[in-house]
Amino acid sequence: MNPEKDFAPLTPNIVRALNDKLYEKRKVAALEIEKLVREFVAQNNTMQIKHVIQTLSQEFALSQHPHSRKGGLIGLAACSIALGKDSGLYLKELIEPVLTCFNDADSRLRYYACEALYNIVKVARGAVLPHFNVLFGGLSKLAADPDPNVKSGSELLDRLLKDIVTESNKFDLVGFIPLLRERIYSNNQYARQFIISWILVLESVPDINLLDYLPEILDGLFQILGDNGKEIRKMCEVVLGEFLKEIKKNPSSVKFAEMANILVIHCQTTDDLIQLTAMCWMREFIQLAGRVMLPYSSGILTAVLPCLAYDDRKKSIKEVASVCNQSLMKLVTTEDDEPDELKPVVQKLAEPNPDDSPAKQEGTGSGGPEASCDSSFSSGISVFSPAGTERAPVTLHLDGIVQVLNCHLSDMAIGMMTRIAVLKWLYHLYIKTPRKMFRHTDSLFPILLQTLSDESDEVILKDLEVLAEIASSPAGQTDDPSPLDGPDFRVSHSELQMPTAGRGGLLTTPGTKGLECSPSTPTMNSYFYKFMINLLKRFSSERKLLEVRGAFIIRQLCLLLNAENIFHSMADILLREEDLKFASTMVHTLNTILLTSTELFQLRNQLKDLKTLESQNLFCCLYRSWCHNPVTTVSLCFLTQNYRHAYDLIQKFGDLEVTVDFLTEVDKLVQLIECPIFTYLRLQLLDVKNNPYLIKALYGLLMLLPQSSAFQLLSHRLQCVPNPELLQTEDSLKAVPKSQKADSPSIDYAELLQHFEKVQKKHLEVRHQRSGRGDHLDRRVVL
Repeated sequence: MNPEKDFAPLTPNIVRALNDKLYEKRKVAALEIEKLVREFVAQNNTMQIKHVIQTLSQEFALSQHPHSRKGGLIGLAACSIALGKDSGLYLKELIEPVLTCFNDADSRLRYYACEALYNIVKVARGAVLPHFNVLFGGLSKLAADPDPNVKSGSELLDRLLKDIVTESNKFDLVGFIPLLRERIYSNNQYARQFIISWILVLESVPDINLLDYLPEILDGLFQILGDNGKEIRKMCEVVLGEFLKEIKKNPSSVKFAEMANILVIHCQTTDDLIQLTAMCWMREFIQLAGRVMLPYSSGILTAVLPCLAYDDRKKSIKEVASVCNQSLMKLVTTEDDEPDELKPVVQKLAEPNPDDSPAKQEGTGSGGPEASCDSSFSSGISVFSPAGTERAPVTLHLDGIVQVLNCHLSDMAIGMMTRIAVLKWLYHLYIKTPRKMFRHTDSLFPILLQTLSDESDEVILKDLEVLAEIASSPAGQTDDPSPLDGPDFRVSHSELQMPTAGRGGLLTTPGTKGLECSPSTPTMNSYFYKFMINLLKRFSSERKLLEVRGAFIIRQLCLLLNAENIFHSMADILLREEDLKFASTMVHTLNTILLTSTELFQLRNQLKDLKTLESQNLFCCLYRSWCHNPVTTVSLCFLTQNYRHAYDLIQKFGDLEVTVDFLTEVDKLVQLIECPIFTYLRLQLLDVKNNPYLIKALYGLLMLLPQSSAFQLLSHRLQCVPNPELLQTEDSLKAVPKSQKADSPSIDYAELLQHFEKVQKKHLEVRHQRSGRGDHLDRRVVL
């Protein structure tokens, strides 16, 4: 420093002392400066006061010499003390050089700067609030200072500043929020602690409504929640907890929509605490905001669904996610199925714009994990309208939801509970919004069919519920040509053509929409026949699925849909099946279900008597397909009490190729005859006169069997048939003899018999062709 330079009104002694390396001498100089400035204040000499402050700032505090800088800092603090309440007039000039020294390389000098600023702020009190942002910026740097003395000094200054903010009602929150939003993303542990402490203080001040600006800092708070420091995480938990309490108290003032995507991002993080906290917030948002959250459903589901498959290690997250899922599902109602064009124009103003998403503005720097399934998150709508204005309706973005559900269902690695939840969602959407959902059915249908191969019975049951709803919903039947049943579709997807119904409901020729079954049963929609075709195709391509789950799937479908429609349509499809071996296997499976399942009790009773034209048409339809398997054809005749025709069929068995498989099926039929299903048949053996063809048919089966346990079983049964002469009574001798049950006049049994012979001839040709190629194991019986 130039000793000859004039520093007036500072005396040479003061200047010399300020530059001294000893603190005590600098302190004496500071007392002299304080005395000098007090005189200027008494004289109201603002010019000299400014000159003193400027000299201390430029020539000392910003000097190149470290001792001069220390002297300048203590001198500026002395000025502030001398000015007292008038220091507010000179705060800018007093504060700026001190803040500059916060960046000094010398830790002692940073400490003196902190001390000086403490004295300046202590004197000025509320007058420093217009300069709060620069003070906060400087303090946030000192909070992370490596020197413990500097850090301790900054904490004292920090507490003082907090007291001032708490006492004042002039704090500029709007001007502070941009700085807070910037600093909240600091990765320094101490800086984060500093930020959290300030948010806690501001949240506690009644006159400061930090909740209005929560969307600006929420992402940063969740970032801090993932800090490695246990204390910082705890502090952040407290802050978030306080915000959530306030949200519950004042939901009408909360900007739910602006924070929805932030929660979606953090609900997908790998940090358990962040994920659980974000999920708890999401639960409260859905319950408090209601349908306002619907535009964000796709993002919420992307975050929530995977959590449902968590194990007990993440039980808490799983439970909260389950509540979120159920609450969100309840928000979808039938009003969401209304056409968009019928909704008010203000609806379009309410639809969120993805480009305005807070998550996109802030979330890019948040490091939040990406979703496993792509989905378009929406945001930007106002949650609660200002008083006096009408709230805009909310639109359910079904495309995004279906995309997320489809993605999760397609992922074979996804957990069972998640798959079940996805299927529950699809079922719910088909119930509440059927018209809109059927636009997506063509894309969902393949994956729903594929899900039938799932390992879990629960998943298959839910999947069948969805498929059954698709197949039976009135919304699935359209009168106008559509992609499903238009001309172009039939050309490229001939297997999806709809069969028409004859006068009595018997399926005859293809070419029309819908499947009209017998008048006594409900009509299914256009997707029903498509479902039956593709189900049989899946059974054909996955024989293991047919063996392990085939009966289970069909029985459940008979409970969910009309059993007659299912058997009617499958029989019609199998009639055109080119793979005769599969057709025979499938007919055998259907026949076993028909004869043994409790779900088919009503259908069995309907076929048992053939009293109506509808039941006769059903019998004819089943019979034509059952001809793929000779033994099942006989069992169908036994079920429908067509004993004469059964006898005629058995007579034809002599022309068939008798194989081990054939005899095994005869064996099973004998076992079935002994079951409760055929109790009526066994009782009819008592009426020998009126059931001669039943006895002949059973003897025919006996003659087909080799000497086996089944042969002994049937032989013993036939030995129990009484002598008709022993059963005659006086009344029966006088009575006119009954004839056996008359064949139904509307059924052409001769034509049915010819059809049986034709089908069996095809089977024989196919077996011979396979045998000629060497790919068929000849299982004929060697006599």
